[in-house]
Amino acid sequence: MNVGAVISAVATIAWIVAIVVIGIAVVRATRGQPFRGAIGLIIGSIVIALIATVISASIIFVQPTDRGVVISALDEGIRPVELQPGLNFVVPFLENVLHYPVERQTYTMSIAPQEGQIVGDDSVEARTSDGQVVRVDASVIFALDPGDVVNTHKLWQGRYVDNLIRPVARGIIRDAVSQFAIEEVYSTQRFALSALIEGALSTALEEGGLILHDFVLRNIAFSPEYAASVEQKQIAEQEAERAVFVVQQREQEANQARATASGQADAVVINAQGLADARVIEAEAEATALELLAAALALNPDLVTFEYVQRLGPGIQVMLVPTDNPFLLPLPSLEGSTTGTTTIEPTAP
Repeated sequence: MNVGAVISAVATIAWIVAIVVIGIAVVRATRGQPFRGAIGLIIGSIVIALIATVISASIIFVQPTDRGVVISALDEGIRPVELQPGLNFVVPFLENVLHYPVERQTYTMSIAPQEGQIVGDDSVEARTSDGQVVRVDASVIFALDPGDVVNTHKLWQGRYVDNLIRPVARGIIRDAVSQFAIEEVYSTQRFALSALIEGALSTALEEGGLILHDFVLRNIAFSPEYAASVEQKQIAEQEAERAVFVVQQREQEANQARATASGQADAVVINAQGLADARVIEAEAEATALELLAAALALNPDLVTFEYVQRLGPGIQVMLVPTDNPFLLPLPSLEGSTTGTTTIEPTAP
């Protein structure tokens, strides 16, 4: 609760009471009606009002977000130390207190009519190193140095925004932009531009008793002609990138087709090689089988006769052969078979 405001309200009420009592006493006196105790009531009200007024004038409450600068008729015009937050006392009627905010403040210069502190286009017009004109939107976030408020008051008399923030920031922005080319401003060197402005602005504000907390490079606008040329350049670059992509896609398709053909050719070769290997293996197997058969016949010559007989049907009684062909087998040896009699008769050719 602001004690000074309460006491000031008490003083106001006391003065009102005193004035009302004086008015009533005057009216009754003109009518010849005595007002007993009027003098005492008037004096008491005036005394209370005077005391409350003096006390309220000597008590100053400073908000936590403020600092107080005391303008004094006793101490060389101004107290050297600012008032801290809370309840403070000054000499009534000889000292006056100016309240300065020490919380963060934002000053915006914008091309949009309703965004900045000044209505209308308040952006910073600057020229790049290659002669192009740009308009810069920016915000300066700053605060008064809580320990240097008295000196700030001496320097600026409360006009630090109009006499320091605005002109210095605009000048620094113009100087910084002039060190970069137009393409660097909106692309590769945008952060370098912002850092350059912030460093120079921080030094300038520190010398003026202010603290720079942040500089925001909100937007950079170009002239309509340059904006159109940039758009055309971007379109051309996109078309070029698209053409490169198409070429790469065609190369990938060609590589894929070559890989497919190579794979098919390899498959044919592998298949042919497999068939050849199979024939070789088959031939080797047949050769081995013939070698084994020849070895078996060499050891047992009658094996051919036995196999021949085994392959004859069981019901064959007579077998005819041409008269001019020799017998391949020693068939007469079969005459003693118990299963039946086999007759070999030559036939005419």
